[in-house]
Amino acid sequence: MENKGSDEVEKLKTKFCSVWNNVKYSWALKSKTLFSRNSPVLLLGKCYHFKADDDGSADEASCREPEEGFSMGNVEAFRKDFTSRVWLTYREEFPPLPGSTLTTDCGWGCLLRAGQMMLAQALVLHFLGRDWSWSEALTLQPLDTETWTASAAKRLVASLEASLQGSPKNSDRQQSEPQSSSQGSAEEAEAHLKEMYHRTIISWFGDTSSALLGLHRLVRLGLTMGKNAGNWYGPAVVAHILKKAVEEAMDSGLAGITAYVSQDCTVYSADVADCHKPPSARQASVSPPIAGGGPSKEDQPGSASILPDSQAVIILIPVRLGGEKINPEYFEFVKNILSVEYCIGIIGGKPKQACYFVGFQDDSLIYMDPHYCQSFVDVSNGDFPLQSFHCPSPKKIPFSRMDPSCTIGFYSRSLQDYDRIREELSKLLQPSTKEKYPAFTFVQGHGRDYDLSAGLTPEKLEWPFIRSPPRTVTTAGDFVLL
Repeated sequence: MENKGSDEVEKLKTKFCSVWNNVKYSWALKSKTLFSRNSPVLLLGKCYHFKADDDGSADEASCREPEEGFSMGNVEAFRKDFTSRVWLTYREEFPPLPGSTLTTDCGWGCLLRAGQMMLAQALVLHFLGRDWSWSEALTLQPLDTETWTASAAKRLVASLEASLQGSPKNSDRQQSEPQSSSQGSAEEAEAHLKEMYHRTIISWFGDTSSALLGLHRLVRLGLTMGKNAGNWYGPAVVAHILKKAVEEAMDSGLAGITAYVSQDCTVYSADVADCHKPPSARQASVSPPIAGGGPSKEDQPGSASILPDSQAVIILIPVRLGGEKINPEYFEFVKNILSVEYCIGIIGGKPKQACYFVGFQDDSLIYMDPHYCQSFVDVSNGDFPLQSFHCPSPKKIPFSRMDPSCTIGFYSRSLQDYDRIREELSKLLQPSTKEKYPAFTFVQGHGRDYDLSAGLTPEKLEWPFIRSPPRTVTTAGDFVLL
């Protein structure tokens, strides 16, 4: 009886803790993000310069590789590009996570969400290409204070009632989605196909046990590494979890892509080359259609075409860019990394402070924030609403406040693509006169012949976090041009 009573107390504490986190991460009371008109903005390899909106005199020399991905003075193009990235945040009221009674990841799942966003960007590159953008991106309204706080108040009441009654409220889960008015276009067929890919990609990250890359799947894989739902997942552990999730995804749509995690900040080229050779088991995997019927193999757009004897590779590189704080000598390196189109971003941070970094302007990083609690969306419905999976409001943080522990991601479509990536990154990795060691290295040959995630404890998969006084991460809603 005593054990039963303590279990009930524990469940009640968990419920109220979840309620508090749900409310805490539903409020946004910060100032708007400021963007300068006089400096270029880099977003995952695309460069935008807002100055041309006024006088048409943008300085092309200040922008990396202007001949590739250079956009002059188009603020709307930047907004559309940013909003088109897949945004995955805290959710609530989903089915209980494996090994726990938790129905929300508020307060602890931010780095898993950041990892999902980076993986989603790799899949967007794989199936849709870097130039793809969501047709409804510019119709989303900024996440302003009024709408967030109103939502938080409603969520507080609903969550408290659910906790006291012991049953979740599901009546508010359905969301309305405006129907697209663009009909009859000559490119309608292609647009429809890309929209199917778009929905299918998001459905793979659904918050159900059946979603191949969803939170439930990642938590289940984390259990094999000694991590439970509610624990802090560091950047290196998340990299290994993402790798396993992609490798074990039994879906024909994911048969042409796999993942590789570097060992000790070293990328072994022979191992990556082996990853580009698809195992027959992945080629033979078949799955039912997702999200209203996924695109068939023959319908895949040119951007996703892969040689029959090759598969794409997501390269994940856990690194540490300093000790307690990031070493300023790495600022330029991070800028260079985010300036190449095959970069899928950087994830990192400390508990409750994880971010997904996608770009920069001057001395500030641009990131997507997972610390916003939203309601569960049932992605099994073919026409599920997409609005909550895209963010119209970029945020910025000074480079100096970036946590040194992070994982960098790249997308390599083929072995030829990898050779180019290795060559280009090797130049960026050349140490300067001040720093003695590169962030990571490329080495010919194979790495050690064992699985790091199987042989090491979760603690050894992570660099030790050196605790510092609590810091407040600057958040923001919409952005303003100065």
